[in-house]
Amino acid sequence: MAFVITEPCEIEKAGECVTVCPVDCIEEGKSQFYIDPDICIDCAACAAVCPVDAIVEEYDLTPEQEPYLEKAEKFFQNR
Repeated sequence: MAFVITEPCEIEKAGECVTVCPVDCIEEGKSQFYIDPDICIDCAACAAVCPVDAIVEEYDLTPEQEPYLEKAEKFFQNR
């Protein structure tokens, strides 16, 4: 399981999540930040500091939010 950054990040793109992540699994993309699902340790530190509540646990994603997990996976596959 991992956390996923969703649509509100595309609007705000604040970045507090990057500084609190203990395993440095969050990277900035062109339109939003992404969490590497292979590195995330599910500590929820990022979700706690996100000012726009853009970070959701993978298993709590709504059908509308599921494409954000796919976007994160593709972002890190292309590295």
